Amino acid sequence: MNLSARMIVVLTAVGLISGSFLSVVGLLTKERIAMNQQLEIQNAISEVLPSTKTSHKVFEDESLTIYESRDENDNPVGFAVYASGTGFQDIITLMYGIDPSFSKIKALTILEQKETPGLGAKITDKTSFLRYWEGRNCEQPLSLRKPAVESPGNLAPSEVNAITGATISSEKVLDIVNLSLERLKEIKQKGQLSSEEKNAT
Repeated sequence: MNLSARMIVVLTAVGLISGSFLSVVGLLTKERIAMNQQLEIQNAISEVLPSTKTSHKVFEDESLTIYESRDENDNPVGFAVYASGTGFQDIITLMYGIDPSFSKIKALTILEQKETPGLGAKITDKTSFLRYWEGRNCEQPLSLRKPAVESPGNLAPSEVNAITGATISSEKVLDIVNLSLERLKEIKQKGQLSSEEKNAT
């Protein structure tokens, strides 16, 4: 066997071994990644609906996932809504809790974002942004308060606070929430939050 043939054989063998190794690693880590993602979602549900004891997925499509939450006595706590949309820099993924009557947002958390550090990235900060979402009336579309106020008590019932110097990121979060609220109410009206779907998850 000449040198060229030996090199081809060696490179082919290395390629096959490397490919097999990567496949095995992928299979071994796939389940762990899925478990970590599920744990992140469960933690987010508990954050936006603190009385949650159990939760069940009751709706899912490409852009929206809805979980029903119940307390330790199996009473409804509300729904946790997982949604995403385009931010100023990249995709923003968030979750918020809403009461069973779909009239108030209980809390909001940001799960993934790549907004500008020190500005738009403040959408993840409790003091600067998230606390102003608690208890907001969402029977009508929410609106953004500009300029920002210093206390949630200074907001109208359906207003949320803008981040000073990062209005665009604030607006993007608002858009994601308002669009998902609109869809959520349509889904409920169509009866698609069914117990059959819940029991299947």
